[in-house]
Amino acid sequence: MSTNRNVVLFIACSLDGYIATKEDSLEWLFAVEGEGDNGFSAFYETIDTVMMGRKTYDWIMKQDTEEFPYLGKDCYVFTSNSKQDTDNITYVSGNPSSLVDSLKEQSGKKIWIVGGGELLHTFIQDNLIDEIIITVAPTILGDGIPLFKKGQHTLNLELVGTKTFNQFVELHYLVK
Repeated sequence: MSTNRNVVLFIACSLDGYIATKEDSLEWLFAVEGEGDNGFSAFYETIDTVMMGRKTYDWIMKQDTEEFPYLGKDCYVFTSNSKQDTDNITYVSGNPSSLVDSLKEQSGKKIWIVGGGELLHTFIQDNLIDEIIITVAPTILGDGIPLFKKGQHTLNLELVGTKTFNQFVELHYLVK
C-alpha cells in the first residue's frame, strides 16, 4: 500500500449537473440503463477510506440495506452535532483538512468522498481533491441538489480517461 493516497470524488450526476432532486431522490438515476454496476466494484477495490456528510450518511442508512454498506472500510461522517462513534463510523466535526492531511501520511489506498454537496464544497475550497470521477446520466433534472456549489474556487483538471457503461459516461480527471 502507498502513502501517496489520493482523495477521489466518485459520483454520478445528471447531464445538467445535479446529484439528486430537491427531495433528495435518486430514482432518476436508477431509471437509466447501465452496464453491470457501472464501474463501481472496480473503483471500490481502490479505496479503503470513505468520507461523507451527515445528510448523505442519513440517506444511505434509510435505504433498504441489510448491513452497513462500507464494511471493512474506514468511514468518517462529518457532522456539526456531537455523536458517539460506532463500530463502523467515526464522526468528525470541523474542517476536514487536518484529518485528510493525516490520512494521506498513512499507508493505504485511495480516500473516497461519497457526498454530499456541502462537504464537497469544503474539499474543493481547501484544495483537498486529487481526482474527480463523474458518471453522467442522460437525464436533465432542471433543478435539484447541484454537484458543485457556486463559490470563489477554480479547479484546473486534466482528463485522463473516459468510459461508457451503456447509457452512462464516466469522466476521469486529475486535479492539476
